[in-house]
Amino acid sequence: MTDADFMELALSLAAEAAAEGEVPVGCVIALGDRVVGTGRNRRESDKNALAHAELEAIAAACRTLGGWRLWQCTLYVTLEPCPMCAGAIINARIPRVVYGADDPKAGSCGSVIRLFDLPYNHKPEVVSGVCGDRCAAQLSDFFRDLRQRKRDADPSPAAP
Repeated sequence: MTDADFMELALSLAAEAAAEGEVPVGCVIALGDRVVGTGRNRRESDKNALAHAELEAIAAACRTLGGWRLWQCTLYVTLEPCPMCAGAIINARIPRVVYGADDPKAGSCGSVIRLFDLPYNHKPEVVSGVCGDRCAAQLSDFFRDLRQRKRDADPSPAAP
């Protein structure tokens, strides 16, 4: 399977999240051609700030592989990891991170900061922009629809 194939799986997980009112972020962890962990954003449904797609996928991969070191795996995620998820990637020793859309507000692989360039004991390779247009469109569409639903629900009269 290619990076794009795995990102397609992550996009489908992000679509599941969006269908439940969650910000559409999906994540797949692969060991070679085998998917060993998946996750999607669940912050709203779980009422938990830690319920990011990457953390869910890392936890699933650790269970599948029976250990916390994911040193032979690749993480695929539709949105550039935030600082919390980048820290989890470092701690799990994931050697390769592939993401789709940049995150100009919290991205820690170059958009706001390059967390992996700091003097940590582990420095993953980062590949950005895989299916990037589709990942970005999925997020843009979600937030556009959310803003429209809020406008439709607002009973206040329009300003003159």
